[in-house]
Amino acid sequence: MYRNKWRTILLPFALALAMVLGMVINSWLTRRQAVVPGNQHTFAPAQGSKLDLILNMINYSYVDTVDAKKIEEDAIPQILKDLDPHTVYIPAKDMQRVNEDMVGNFGGIGVQFYKYLDTVTVVKVVPGGPAEKARLQDGDRIVKVGDSIVAGKNLNTDAIMKMMRGEIGTNVELTIVRRGESEPFVRRVTRGSIPIKSVEVAYMLDDTTGLVKVRTFGMNTYEEFMQALEKLSAQGMRKVIVDLRQNEGGVLPIAIRMINEFLPEGKLILYTQGKASPRMDYNSNGRGKYQDLALTVLIDEFSASASEIFAGAIQDNDRGTIVGRRSFGKGLVQEQRLLPDGSALRLTVARYYIPSGRSIQKPYDQGKEKYYEDIMVRLRHGEFGEKDSIRFDENLKFKTVGGRTVYGGGGVMPDVFVPADTSGYSEYLVKVNRLSQILYEYTFDFMDRHRSEMKDIKDYKQLLKYLEKFDLVNEMADYAAKRGVKRDAKGIRTSRAVIDNTIKAFIGRHVLDDEGFYPIYHLEDETVKEAVKE
Repeated sequence: MYRNKWRTILLPFALALAMVLGMVINSWLTRRQAVVPGNQHTFAPAQGSKLDLILNMINYSYVDTVDAKKIEEDAIPQILKDLDPHTVYIPAKDMQRVNEDMVGNFGGIGVQFYKYLDTVTVVKVVPGGPAEKARLQDGDRIVKVGDSIVAGKNLNTDAIMKMMRGEIGTNVELTIVRRGESEPFVRRVTRGSIPIKSVEVAYMLDDTTGLVKVRTFGMNTYEEFMQALEKLSAQGMRKVIVDLRQNEGGVLPIAIRMINEFLPEGKLILYTQGKASPRMDYNSNGRGKYQDLALTVLIDEFSASASEIFAGAIQDNDRGTIVGRRSFGKGLVQEQRLLPDGSALRLTVARYYIPSGRSIQKPYDQGKEKYYEDIMVRLRHGEFGEKDSIRFDENLKFKTVGGRTVYGGGGVMPDVFVPADTSGYSEYLVKVNRLSQILYEYTFDFMDRHRSEMKDIKDYKQLLKYLEKFDLVNEMADYAAKRGVKRDAKGIRTSRAVIDNTIKAFIGRHVLDDEGFYPIYHLEDETVKEAVKE
């Protein structure tokens, strides 16, 4: 379940990736838009509506037998398609998957895996999880799940995860091939409750500055966030950087609780209002533990919904500095309304307004396709590279509590703009990293050869010291050449620093999980470097 495979691509590819990510962000936001738990109602279908009559006529009187359920399922998205982009229907079969991030756990075996050379390879065994109890190890190859062969098969990650996940307490047999063992062997694993981390990493950048990266706002995020702040405070933190880049949102009350920790009593965090929803204000209660802690928030074009509320509330209250690029622009409130068959409708019922009174919702009156193409429009206009390419609507001018000018009309514009970093870009880098993933696969090969030497490494600094004796870039280039990507001396020179950092970060993930990846990756992260200066 190597959840970060696509999220940990290099920042230098932001320009190229925007084209692809702009198309998939719709599905991301469908899974993780901010909803208000507790506002979940079960609705029976309206009796005697025209739609009911037509469905009944087809079901009982049509010349041939039809699947009325399928007709109904196909019709619902068509009914919703001309509403706002975030009102969505969730079929019953998808409800568990959609809600996993918000609930914060699922039934599984407790491994992160990657399909390496057509073989399911264990990247990390979750400490204390079912797989560890069944004596699985990092680097194990899973060749069969139950009676199903998975090695050498054209199976995608979702299909493999479906085999391994299941009801808590049920068993699954895995056939394992392990380096150093002459024969495959079987391990029976009892599925358990596997936590989904929403705070990916928390560590000290220097003697006084801590960084906390929040992936999503789920039901457990507040507790994880507070534990992270307490840990860093004990290490001498006097300033925190909260990294909300690529955070697509989640549960609104959780974000409000987190914002409250930084504000004095009586400060407006946000208010919501809609046609059938009277204005509701959310204010700080003055009991936050970190009201005096220096604060910087990182955002980018894929920070959406609850992460924008967080950044906007801090900015409008002049409580901290926002660094990065303009956020996505999702400011609509959904209530998840359950239907009798276990499906649900996430219905937009109101808009968010952050303390200055501005809405962060970008326009959607030209349809959903144009709405999600906005990321590509920003790319073409040069917004990822130049702050001056952004044009603000003077009719949507607002003031922070301290009198600074901010703008509505879509997203949160950071106080400090950091362009997408394209230094070190080359065609060779694209070939080995993005197109073929050879760069990442090389790190698997490296781990297979050196895993036993690294088993006692405890932190990323120890790992970097160990890696000093290797010429990782040239080793990777030799590996890539054997896999069909020819050496490119100029490209390697241009991209050497990026390639070296990325290899070390990926190895860091294999050895230490996120605690190994991010501290190394951030060494070359221009946005983090800028945030440290603030």
